[in-house]
Amino acid sequence: MGKRLDKRLNHSMGKAVHDWKMIDAGDRILLGVSGGKDSLSLLHLLLSLKKKAPISFDIIPVHIDPGFDGSFASALKTYCQDVSQSLCQALHIESTDYGILAHDTQNTGNPCFLCSRLRRKRLFELAKAYGCKKVALGHHKDDLIETLFINMFYAGKIGTMKPRQSFFDGALDIIRPLSYVESDDIAQLSQALEMPVFENPCPSAGHTQRETVRQMLRGMYRQNEHIKGNIFRAMANVSREYLLETQHD
Repeated sequence: MGKRLDKRLNHSMGKAVHDWKMIDAGDRILLGVSGGKDSLSLLHLLLSLKKKAPISFDIIPVHIDPGFDGSFASALKTYCQDVSQSLCQALHIESTDYGILAHDTQNTGNPCFLCSRLRRKRLFELAKAYGCKKVALGHHKDDLIETLFINMFYAGKIGTMKPRQSFFDGALDIIRPLSYVESDDIAQLSQALEMPVFENPCPSAGHTQRETVRQMLRGMYRQNEHIKGNIFRAMANVSREYLLETQHD
């Protein structure tokens, strides 16, 4: 990996971890590993942080297998064992039928929404079983921006995923250490480390609301290189007095 890329990645993730107080001494962190380059990059970067951090924390990687034909769970487990160098527990593979249920004809809603909800619920249950109070997910800067527009376009609301979100009255936190990291940098890291490319067996892959929004935003970014940064900063610079919120006494 090039020194500039390494410095950029570590600076961006380190700033997010610091700004949002994501990791404390003694933490047990459940890491969701989908097998894509985002979650694998997060695994690499958290393992690197664990080596040099002045505090000790544990990483428990978990893969939720959605149940489609063509599962790559076994190959993913082998890869995670190879890169972890005993710095974290072996990958826990949770076999489910969530993908099948989400794409069943009885589900009249968005299959991605149902599958995501079921997977997150199971991650929360596994976090409790493993004694983890934090769940780390591989969402990055571009994901946060895309989610803002997905919520506006398809749900009629303004909001995104926060770098750190508490659930169950603070009993569990979702943390997103890559929140300040650009997707292009993750792609470069994936290439530099020669990460495996697992074919996504989901029938909805590439045909989602997120993909539609992503293509729209990429067109805008090509027109003006400052747009992405401006959108990201805008999410922390909200002028609520200029929104159409009804005032209540």
